[in-house]
Amino acid sequence: MLTRRTALGLCAAASLPALLPVRAFAEVAPPRSEIRTSLAKRFADEGTEGTFVGYKTDDYLIIASDAQRSGEAFLPASTYKVPNSLIALETGVVADPDKDVFKWDGVKRSIEAWNRDHTLRSAIAASAVPVYQEIARRIGPERMQKYVDLFDYGNRNIGGGIDQFWLTGDLRIDCIQQIDFLDRLRRRTLPISKRSQDLVADILPVTKVGDVTIRAKTGLLGAERGQPSLGWLVGWAEKGDQQTVFALNLDVREPRHVTSRITLAQQLLADIGAV
Repeated sequence: MLTRRTALGLCAAASLPALLPVRAFAEVAPPRSEIRTSLAKRFADEGTEGTFVGYKTDDYLIIASDAQRSGEAFLPASTYKVPNSLIALETGVVADPDKDVFKWDGVKRSIEAWNRDHTLRSAIAASAVPVYQEIARRIGPERMQKYVDLFDYGNRNIGGGIDQFWLTGDLRIDCIQQIDFLDRLRRRTLPISKRSQDLVADILPVTKVGDVTIRAKTGLLGAERGQPSLGWLVGWAEKGDQQTVFALNLDVREPRHVTSRITLAQQLLADIGAV
């Protein structure tokens, strides 16, 4: 079975800097890819720069707004809460996402939703960084590295501190890699138990847009320091039998760009017929 890196070597002339792993389609066909520069205008109209990649699973089609930034890697920030949750459940650090409680440490933080006890479900909804830092410490570097390798997640580098590597450390991931990882979660083909994958898919924050269900996780670099610089939104949209996996990131140049992640993602999903 071809790996993602083998696929890259076979398609240097492709329209995207990276392709979804052929391993996901070994019994079907490699996905097609195309650039729609009209999608990039959405970011310009919002007064910023960014990228959007959508993978229409029924058509085996990857659509990107550009050919460069879609393959540029950044710190994952709180989008790493998705693999962190999977690893927590798989290792038993969290047995039940609704019953295991992480007690508030009593430290008042600027984001009020963090200043209380949390379960895994409420922590991912509030994007509670302190809870996930405690989860990472309980998992420990050895087990964390094992699962990051198993997931083939981004550059797989957890240097920079066990409770910081996804926030200020060495881990990097691009939009194509985000889609690869999320599509395997969506299909429950990650190399861990189906139970862990079912539970994480269930606790992902949900937005309804008409008859479409969007399961997605935000990320914001610098949020814990009150100086956001880059925003993420990654997940998948379910519209009947049609499912579209997507990843978006943008430069946060103004406070309004924090919420622009969600509005832009919905507009861009509509542009490609996913909502």
